[in-house]
Amino acid sequence: MKPSMIKSITAGEIRRGSNQSGNSEKKWIAQRRYILGVLLLGAIVTVFSLSARPLRPATAGPFEDVVSALKQGDAGSLSRFLDNTVEINIAGRSSSYSKAQAEIILKDFFSRNQVKSFELLHQGEAGGGSRYGIGNMATSGGSFRTSFFLQKKGGSLVLNELRFESK
Repeated sequence: MKPSMIKSITAGEIRRGSNQSGNSEKKWIAQRRYILGVLLLGAIVTVFSLSARPLRPATAGPFEDVVSALKQGDAGSLSRFLDNTVEINIAGRSSSYSKAQAEIILKDFFSRNQVKSFELLHQGEAGGGSRYGIGNMATSGGSFRTSFFLQKKGGSLVLNELRFESK
């Protein structure tokens, strides 16, 4: 190589060169910080959205199963939740029945009144973890205002009152 082809580098050019590589390094660090910030923000949003639970559990429980059984007019499904003694009121006739008797009464009621629809209008909680529901039931035999009460017994809810009042 000829000496004229070799360019001499001054101290100023070294500093400028290091600034150019320093600028690209600063841009690279800024880009990484931006990406990490976006990822961190995404992680925080994900954690909060996953930790936010609905007021009621997503899985169906006794209350939801009773509502479903009423919508289908399914006495067999309702009987799974019956207490040992159940008060049933059908069109003004009220009496307390054993679990076995209540199942027969409900089967007879649903065989004479095929359910067309059931709309839950109101639900609530009573003391001690008990729950109740009120709705309208349209059947082949007429419309009924339907209410039910689930009482907490031991570790579960049991159905101890059902009312089918003619509208």
